[in-house]
Amino acid sequence: MGDTVIREVVKDVWIFSRPFTRSGFVPIGGRSTAIRMKDGGVWVLASTPLNEETKARIDQMGPVRYIVGADAVHHLFLSEFKKAYPTAKLIAPQAAIDRVADKSLKFDGAWGRDPPGTRYGFEDEHCYFPGFFNKDVAFLHGESKVLIEADLLFNLPCNEQYSKVRKPINVPLIGSMGPSSWLHPRFTWRMGTDKEAMKRDVKTVYSWDFNKIIPCHGDVIESDGKKAWREAYHYFLRL
Repeated sequence: MGDTVIREVVKDVWIFSRPFTRSGFVPIGGRSTAIRMKDGGVWVLASTPLNEETKARIDQMGPVRYIVGADAVHHLFLSEFKKAYPTAKLIAPQAAIDRVADKSLKFDGAWGRDPPGTRYGFEDEHCYFPGFFNKDVAFLHGESKVLIEADLLFNLPCNEQYSKVRKPINVPLIGSMGPSSWLHPRFTWRMGTDKEAMKRDVKTVYSWDFNKIIPCHGDVIESDGKKAWREAYHYFLRL
């Protein structure tokens, strides 16, 4: 049995959670998310390896039509997803495209390069954060009221992502970093390189109708997602 935890969070939204350590010693977990669209196609937020069990589940969902990179640093597995699904469109922030090792990859869309407000065809709502250090994008799955994101909000420790391995899951020196922790709002404030742009985009996401949050790092927030977003970003929301 592998170390990937696969489950359907809500109808047509599947997550693929696994261990991952930042810099080799900080356990933050990793997670890809796959969403079946209304036309039967699938888009994947690709942030973890496309191992056998992950691919088998995604293939059962339907044809993969979009492979999405969430931010500047979530680009490591875009190439292997594209090789497995060569007809899928590849979308990522320009900052991720600049860093990706496989320079032969052809991208069909890029946040930060394309005109603001460009829609790519897979998303219900999305919001690009040019004022965030990692150039993240947040996504809304409107039907299920789920917010999907990478580094904009953490919910550590990562219990689910480490549930198949016997390793410590607390973050060294910190222990945890959830939205309501003392650290998280300070983290998001420091990650904001353009405070005015951050204020605008944080408020845009806060205006959406969502209840759950699927982060790439840490446990899924199963309820009160808007409260969690407000707590994590209260410095920007009070401006």
